[in-house]
Amino acid sequence: MKICLAGQGAFGIKHLEAIQNIPGIEVVTLAGGRPAGTEEVAKKWKIPHWTTDLGESLKQPGVEAVILASPTQVHAAQAIQSMRAGKHVLIEIPIADSIADSEEIEHVAKQTGVVAMGGHVRRFNPSHQYVHNKITAGELKIQQMDVQTYFFRRTNMNAVGQARTWTDHLLWHHACHTVDLFQWQTGELPSIAHAIQGPMHPELKIAMDMSIQLKAPSGPILTLSLSFNNNAPQGSFFRYICDNGTYKAYYDDLSDGKDQVIDLSKVDVSMNGIELEDREFFAAIKEKREPKSSVKQCVDAMRTLNKLEQDLNAGR
Repeated sequence: MKICLAGQGAFGIKHLEAIQNIPGIEVVTLAGGRPAGTEEVAKKWKIPHWTTDLGESLKQPGVEAVILASPTQVHAAQAIQSMRAGKHVLIEIPIADSIADSEEIEHVAKQTGVVAMGGHVRRFNPSHQYVHNKITAGELKIQQMDVQTYFFRRTNMNAVGQARTWTDHLLWHHACHTVDLFQWQTGELPSIAHAIQGPMHPELKIAMDMSIQLKAPSGPILTLSLSFNNNAPQGSFFRYICDNGTYKAYYDDLSDGKDQVIDLSKVDVSMNGIELEDREFFAAIKEKREPKSSVKQCVDAMRTLNKLEQDLNAGR
């Protein structure tokens, strides 16, 4: 399968690394932002064609699918452009930064009939899959998910220390991971959604700290703390407090409440959540089926984010 990758930044590289482990997939074109950086990545990964024009990439011979690891603000436009060109699309999280754009992506996906998937990698991390399997088997019920998503980003830099051409967002990006995960693990949409935020950054014009609470109709709650001010260990730290055990997850790793490491080697065919996400995308295309974390499924999380944004605006 010949594919196009859009985005030459930190997360685009993660997809290139993951694809190395998936037989039969060839990245034949890279559509990036900055010409110099795009050319550099294309040469390093032996991608035969590169451009800063996604439309040019979509016209490359044999391209069937696109992975969008581009800036959030262009996800909607690029997704719609790709789908209208007849290409299957995997849109990195978040699929958009507004409910209107998210619903338009859903509409175009239905209209064109292509495979359209959101990159909700938490559904694929072996750690969260392990907990999900226990929930679906009736062995666990979540009482509370307590999550901390902490970074130190007081300047506009990406995960590998390079200057960004766009601005990240605690609600529409980082909270999206956990909101979707909570809804996926509980199988419910929240009946209560509340958010507060701290001071706005004077230059970036975004809140640097945020607190979110959700409650599912059957009782489970989510407590989510997010910060770009945390000069300490970075990333998202998940604690599942259940009726039959406590689990602590950090990306693809999992331990119980007493810090005993849990073997996840048999959960799936890989220990890399991004690789598993990509494998699901390619498998759905080949099998002509709806993927796990399809755009249709992901829009529910975007609707919750929209409610939280309204709550934030009302509480200015």
